[in-house]
Amino acid sequence: VQAAPQQVAEDKFVFDLPDYENINHVVVFMLGTIPFPEGMGGSVYFCYPDPSGMAVWQLLGFVTNEKPSAIFKISGLKSGKGSQHPFGAMNLPQTPTMAQIGISVELLENLAQQTPVANAAVSSVDSFTEFTQKMLDNFYNFASSFAVTQAQMTPNPSEAFIPANVVLKWYENFQRRLTQNPLFWKT
Repeated sequence: VQAAPQQVAEDKFVFDLPDYENINHVVVFMLGTIPFPEGMGGSVYFCYPDPSGMAVWQLLGFVTNEKPSAIFKISGLKSGKGSQHPFGAMNLPQTPTMAQIGISVELLENLAQQTPVANAAVSSVDSFTEFTQKMLDNFYNFASSFAVTQAQMTPNPSEAFIPANVVLKWYENFQRRLTQNPLFWKT
């Protein structure tokens, strides 16, 4: 986690991304300590050096007070073309193994008009929902791996057995409720 950006202009910040060639996804999130000013948000850019050492900037998307985090896939972007960006001709240091994430604070109406690079593929499922679904799958697969038929069961008074169909029913109900309202568990 990098929580200390380098400020390169009044409304522009960069985070160094060492060894970027081995990174597939970048998560950008606000810490919750300082919100954007009213009516403002942050465009998120990925910058990497092309083979000649020139900086290539690509718009990934944005974060706002209402949408304080996003996951961006950067693995397919390292050979794409650059896009228009607000970092201009700033002389930001570039090395062959260093990329940067740039945040430009801009008006919300400007953010809505921007078109991110197509390959960034912002995750449409928030990370909590994705984690919960993967946890459910893992639990069900783990519990199912111990399934035995009644003929295979050996009496053991110290163990309780739960029918596999009960676990499956719970799993399906939980997934349905999560799909309807990802925050149902808070009520």
